Amino acid sequence: MSFGQPNQPYGQPQDPQQGYGYPQQGQPPGYPQQGQQPGYPQGQQPGYPQQGQPPGYPQGQQPGYGYPQAPQGVPPQGGYGYPQQPGYPGGPGVPPRVASMGRRFGARLIDGVAFTVIYFILAAIGVAGSFSAAQDCDPSAADYNTCINDASSSMVASIGAVVGVFALIGLLYEWLMVGLVGATLGKMAVGLRVVKADTGQKPGLGSSFIRWIIPIVGSLACGIGQLLVYLSPFWDKSGRQQGWHDKAASTMVVQN
Repeated sequence: MSFGQPNQPYGQPQDPQQGYGYPQQGQPPGYPQQGQQPGYPQGQQPGYPQQGQPPGYPQGQQPGYGYPQAPQGVPPQGGYGYPQQPGYPGGPGVPPRVASMGRRFGARLIDGVAFTVIYFILAAIGVAGSFSAAQDCDPSAADYNTCINDASSSMVASIGAVVGVFALIGLLYEWLMVGLVGATLGKMAVGLRVVKADTGQKPGLGSSFIRWIIPIVGSLACGIGQLLVYLSPFWDKSGRQQGWHDKAASTMVVQN
């Protein structure tokens, strides 16, 4: 009576089709063993990380607090301190190009020249009407002095009206153009526009009015406050070149 088959080493299975982790006889190398899922290397089971890989993460990825890591060489979305919204010129995933102070000065200069031309046209119309009224006064008439005084009062009123109309035009121009369009004619000429710093969208009438009124209030102090407001982007440490009026209105100026 014999136990097992002859010439069979101890521990080897009786059935050659069964192998305790050993390749079957006649099976080409590289094929999975019996009982092992195809497509996985020898000794590795599906759903388990390879040796040296932290559990729960795909191959080549390190743990990052539950969030997948960005590929190498690609800047993270929302980098540079700016939200990536479609309203920015570059679109989602592209940080906006902050407007340089040179471009902003050029836009302000263009707007200033346009306003100066409009102001002189209105002033010329008002003064011409007052001079015409003064010329109608007859020096030999008894009421000549009264006529001249009336003409002088008319001139002063005309200049006041010109200043009022000019201020109204300035309000509507800056307020409506920035709020509804996002740029004045000067900013359009140099490729700039004003956007909301948190969304990249147009500022809207509320933010645009705040942005306009702060320099105007500063101009009441002999224009010094207005000058400081326009120079304040030089002191901004956020990298967005925001002036005091931009910070109050939550806006920023970007290049197209």
